[in-house]
Amino acid sequence: MNVKKINTNSYNICFGEDGYGYLKKIIEKNSYSKIFVIVDENTRKFCLDFFIKKSLIEPHLIEIEAGENFKKISTCEKVWLQLSKSSADRNSLIINLGGGVITDMGGFIASTFKRGINFINIPTTLLSMVDASLGSKTGINLDLLKNQIGLFSDPKLVIIDLEYLKTLNERQMKSGYAEIFKHSIISNSIYKNLIKEPSLLYNENIIYNSINVKNKIVLADKFESNIRKYLNFGHTIGHAVESLFLKRKNKLLHGEAIAIGMICESYISHKKTKFSLKKAIEIRDHLNSVFPKVNFNNNDLSTILQLIKHDKKNYLDKVKFVLIKGIGKMEIDIEVSESLIMNAFKFYLD
Repeated sequence: MNVKKINTNSYNICFGEDGYGYLKKIIEKNSYSKIFVIVDENTRKFCLDFFIKKSLIEPHLIEIEAGENFKKISTCEKVWLQLSKSSADRNSLIINLGGGVITDMGGFIASTFKRGINFINIPTTLLSMVDASLGSKTGINLDLLKNQIGLFSDPKLVIIDLEYLKTLNERQMKSGYAEIFKHSIISNSIYKNLIKEPSLLYNENIIYNSINVKNKIVLADKFESNIRKYLNFGHTIGHAVESLFLKRKNKLLHGEAIAIGMICESYISHKKTKFSLKKAIEIRDHLNSVFPKVNFNNNDLSTILQLIKHDKKNYLDKVKFVLIKGIGKMEIDIEVSESLIMNAFKFYLD
């Protein structure tokens, strides 16, 4: 892959060595008073030394606990206090080194500390590389409700370095694949390739394509008034499923929950937009070949329905979905009944 960067009109997404060179230029240009790096115990252990070697930065380290459970306001308070005690000022820089929790929450922390300081995202998971670190959304959860508190805020830079993927296990890689597959559905760019390929694809060209799909959509509709909603396909149900498991020992990764959401919402699309049932089954069979099937009892489904009612896309207490009309063709703001959602889970479990 010869691409060195992707321009978002407000910041650059840089790849590999070029990213660290661009990072150096930003630091020299802004003469930051202090540089902080936010990590969790995993990225501190597996990624921090590599980052320091590549960037030649000796940062002030802030470590938080790993996991979606800690993506909440109390964690932000702890980090804000650490920043304050370390004399961070408005000319300080935060570098978020980690997965989606780190980039989502780190961006939110930076954007609200002293009314906003600069931040840079360096995603270390496949999921964060192709989705969470991009698009200028920052946020935290409100109890079990995903990303209910947040704002749009641009990083100064995003560095995509595939070397960090070597620190991931297969389950984490598969979680990121769910977002790659979603991007292929909404854009019809590499959908057929992914369906036909017997083994999962996350080489650099696949990753670049996925990033580019999201970036083009965000460029056209940054604040999600129209086509950016396409990126929420699979997430209305998926976020509710993910929330259901947040306080359980057998938690689901984001991509695992979104895969369930995409299967269910493909079936709902068949019923609401006349999306091909054959294609819905194709999506279900492909994702079920990647992700283990999860069982749901009646209490689970009742809780999921309640969680869906709090989805950010809803309007006037109406549950609104993003659905597929055809591969690469989407419809937004489609109202869906509870009974159809329940039938979609039967389709998933079939």
